[in-house]
Amino acid sequence: MGGAVRDHLLGTPGGSDWDLVTTGSAEEAVERLRAAGLGEAFTVFPRFRTAAVWIEGQRLEFVTARRESYTHDSRKPFTEVGTVEDDARRRDFTVNTLMADLESGQIVDPMGHGAADLQTGILRTPADPVTTFRDDPLRMLRAVRFRHRLGFAYAPGLASAIESEAHRLEIVSAERIQEELVKIMERPSAADALAELMQLGLLDRFWPEFRAGVGMAQGPFHHLDVWDHTLLALRNGHTADPVVNWAILFHDVAKPATYRVDEEGRIRFFGHESEGEALTRQMMTRLRFPGEMVDRVSALVGGHMRPGSLTNPTRAAARRLRRDFGDDLSALFQVVTADQSALNPSVTPVDLRPLRELVAEEQHTPTSAYESPLNGSEIVSLAGREPGPWVGAAKRYLSDLVVEGQLDTGDREAATRALQDFLNQGAQ
Repeated sequence: MGGAVRDHLLGTPGGSDWDLVTTGSAEEAVERLRAAGLGEAFTVFPRFRTAAVWIEGQRLEFVTARRESYTHDSRKPFTEVGTVEDDARRRDFTVNTLMADLESGQIVDPMGHGAADLQTGILRTPADPVTTFRDDPLRMLRAVRFRHRLGFAYAPGLASAIESEAHRLEIVSAERIQEELVKIMERPSAADALAELMQLGLLDRFWPEFRAGVGMAQGPFHHLDVWDHTLLALRNGHTADPVVNWAILFHDVAKPATYRVDEEGRIRFFGHESEGEALTRQMMTRLRFPGEMVDRVSALVGGHMRPGSLTNPTRAAARRLRRDFGDDLSALFQVVTADQSALNPSVTPVDLRPLRELVAEEQHTPTSAYESPLNGSEIVSLAGREPGPWVGAAKRYLSDLVVEGQLDTGDREAATRALQDFLNQGAQ
């Protein structure tokens, strides 16, 4: 039932998960499969009257037809055995209540208008939308996702119900919110979906930082405010690489915090990239994104101004970019290109071709060739100091000398002298 039937009727590729509703016991159904030697793994959720089995990599979830009730502070329902109609009524949207009889293959429409809503492209809740979203607030994010995935329109009253219940997202776990956002960001319609999350008041519930960009002008290089510029950049630059997409979304997130008007009346955002790197890390961590993803996206946000500032790039500059971004250098160029695509049409973007050519010429050189000749332990020993942040600065100093061709990566003697020069400069 549900999404699998919906996608089959729409003729669109579906997921790998299938829901099988039974008026009997879901646990007993899965147990019979286990006894017959079918399935590689089994999971039972007695509280929710569901059980799952994996057969040849396909997940089948058996659901006992049930009714649900909720408490105010949890989206986890209390359940009791019910009818097929009860089970359909508890679902999120009518287009997800359609079922297929496994014996006859006949499509069953328990709510009576799921098929019609699917045909006319209407996203409607089986029960009152306010109650539906109050019971399980995650359905509000799912509403936005399905609307933009399927190209449907909201039924009357559905959008206003989301606006009135948006505050209920506070009871939803960070992980579940993240899961829905990842699915939203996977699709080319991500920018439109994010615009709607902002409009409906949902984005404010977990990433309020973006709100400050709405209506914030950026000066003559831009024809859009910070938020609309971000959405246009994402619309133009959306790719199959989630790291790139997230970095585009966050690239200007710190502009409101760094907004200044100089003595000549020009709008400035000095340091928004470094502030944005820290803010991106904070916001993504809030929703429990994997650490590696947070590191990569934050680094791209922090570096997105560097390529555009290199109007006369040098080989040393190309080497620094390769050293600092490694395999994500291509992603950095994609972020920069997306950013430039959303500038004022009268502005000529920085020509990145000379820098790209220098980077390409360096491709044969491993990034390890740009490393400091001395590691952290050696630097501490030679300096005779306690370890601290100065060690990283010293390694960076030596690495920069290597990148600039002033120091060979294997010349430890020259590196020792250079380290002493660095220390004599008053490094703390």
